[in-house]
Amino acid sequence: MPGKTLPAKAAVVIDPFGTVLYAKYPKARLAPASTVKLVTAMVAIDLLKAEDIVRISEKAGKVRTIPPRLQTDEEFVVIDLLNLALMKSINSAAVALAEAAAGSEENFVVLMNQRAQEIGAHDTLFANASGLPKGKQYSTVSDLALIMKAALSYPLIREILAKKICVVRTTVGREIFIENSNHLLWEDQTVIIGKTGYTGNARHCFVGAMDTGNGTIITAVLGARSRHGLWKATEMLAEIGVHPELALLLEAPRTNRGSGKASVKKNKAVTAGVGKDLVTPDFQKSWVLRGYPQQLGSN
Repeated sequence: MPGKTLPAKAAVVIDPFGTVLYAKYPKARLAPASTVKLVTAMVAIDLLKAEDIVRISEKAGKVRTIPPRLQTDEEFVVIDLLNLALMKSINSAAVALAEAAAGSEENFVVLMNQRAQEIGAHDTLFANASGLPKGKQYSTVSDLALIMKAALSYPLIREILAKKICVVRTTVGREIFIENSNHLLWEDQTVIIGKTGYTGNARHCFVGAMDTGNGTIITAVLGARSRHGLWKATEMLAEIGVHPELALLLEAPRTNRGSGKASVKKNKAVTAGVGKDLVTPDFQKSWVLRGYPQQLGSN
């Protein structure tokens, strides 16, 4: 029986004890897109108060971003800029936070990289506060998992990532309605909070966290070709987080020695000691089991 392919360039799922349950190119340095805003938020919260007022500079107002656009000279409290940056990936909000916290985005990026090193994300390098393509900027799914774990220690970040909708206001009363870009918040069965990202180079990215009765499972996906594939990959990882034996059904990547080409092998290393006969196909909506016969031992 062939293994299923996880639809992303790189992915990882880590259990509450720090054990890697499944990994696909965990150390590959890839563009992280807006997942970098988790570090932007941590550094901003370390340096600013939630009620501080921040003015949108000309630079922040003109940065490339998705709607809603923040206007130059508008003022927001820090918590609303965090809502905009984490829920909707508004780049202007990330730049404004960086400038308010460190005087310039360039100074702020130095602090972001220091924070990444403190976390243990040694294969990560930031070039800006937003995640937009610029110079040399990369991370790995392993590092993003570490970053998410650190971000969850901030109650405000955890609270914002769990919001489905929010209304933010300028200091003069302009109201902006925002909806979280994390589609998985609307799932009926299991809620996965997290941070999305997308650029043409990075493709679709997501680092997420799911609370279970035994702790928090962390997932990270980089380089999914579509948003549908991103959610599919994340839900596959979440299922493995709860039932590690399901990792046996996924193919694991390898590189042919000397060829430089990636090929695929059946993944047997990520769930040491778990046999195929122990996998129980009891997920009616399972992304991992979909398309397989009911009896995994059948030919």
